[in-house]
Amino acid sequence: MFANSVSLLGRALARSGLVATLLILVASLLLTACGDKPGAAAAARPPAAVRFITVAQRDVAISSEFVAHTRSAHEVEIRSRVNGFIERQSYTEGEIVPEGQVMFSIDPKPFQAQLNAQRAALDRYQSSLAVARANLDRIKPLAALDALSQKDLDDATGRYEAAAADVEQATAMVETAQLNLSYCTIRAPFTGVSGKAERQEGAYVNEPNSLLTHLAALSPMEIEFSVSENQIQTLRRQIERGLVRPPRDQSYQIEVILVDGSVHPEVGHITFRSPDFDPTTGTYMMRAQVTNRVGHLRPNQFVRVRLVGAARPKAILVPQRAVQQGAKGAFVWVIGADNKAQPRPVTTADWSGEDWIIEEGLAAGDRVLVEGLVTLAPGAAINALPLEAAAAGAGNGTQH
Repeated sequence: MFANSVSLLGRALARSGLVATLLILVASLLLTACGDKPGAAAAARPPAAVRFITVAQRDVAISSEFVAHTRSAHEVEIRSRVNGFIERQSYTEGEIVPEGQVMFSIDPKPFQAQLNAQRAALDRYQSSLAVARANLDRIKPLAALDALSQKDLDDATGRYEAAAADVEQATAMVETAQLNLSYCTIRAPFTGVSGKAERQEGAYVNEPNSLLTHLAALSPMEIEFSVSENQIQTLRRQIERGLVRPPRDQSYQIEVILVDGSVHPEVGHITFRSPDFDPTTGTYMMRAQVTNRVGHLRPNQFVRVRLVGAARPKAILVPQRAVQQGAKGAFVWVIGADNKAQPRPVTTADWSGEDWIIEEGLAAGDRVLVEGLVTLAPGAAINALPLEAAAAGAGNGTQH
């Protein structure tokens, strides 16, 4: 029994020692927590590693894009000039037709018959003219000798002149018949892409349904687009303020951007500016002409055009990733005089490649942060390195 009592006492003392140890540990943690200062962790945070560029002024080419549509500079309706049955269609619809190629043939037999008849009539009138001329030649000397009266001479002269007029009329009729016969063969007036055939072989064509197809030249191609009144006024104000320098003699060029984003290989030029605005849309129509030797462009195609030739003198550019949006608009992070990060409001203009053109807010020599912006706060301590040096150390990157 004494042994049992000793055992129970030992276990109680052991439990008491464990509880005491736990209480000491908890008290130590609480004292440590109460002794920490609120800003101690923040003070121990290392400066943010950032990269910056030093902005500089330089002339930058600028451009504007517009939705446009194409149209052939030379498009015509191919019509029959004579009535008759279509004997043959000699071209493939939708293909390029070279100048002079036969496109349609009208049955020529009726027109050949008319030509033969007119030639026969001409021969008859020429014979009558020869007889009238011979009679006049015989009468003239006799009338001069008073062997025949003046009336006989006048009659002979009249018959000769009438026969000559008949010959001229018959000659004209022969030429008309020859033209009508030639119109039976309808050729391409120039090289262009052909449209669908409006009349099939065997169909009868006359004046009301004389349209056979269309033909459109592919080069040069005309590009029409519209510029809004606001865009025109904005450009004028920027030119007046010296923010934009137009090309010499206002000779803007255009680049045609196809639907897949590729650029047409040949540059176009502005050929027409509308003298007034369209009152229904408030836009100003412009037309350009571009060479289309390869034939990538087709009539009535929607494309985009890039108007190039203007420039921004002494512009300031920063990478797009450096410009952020806040509650009050766009801003960038700059390195202040105390070498700490400070936000700077900016006014952006257009894009130039992968950069923003900054219209207001920055000056040459400002150091703009472009990397490591996520954890920045106003007045934050930073560890800044030039972007060029970081890129050279890493062996890659983009320089500005």
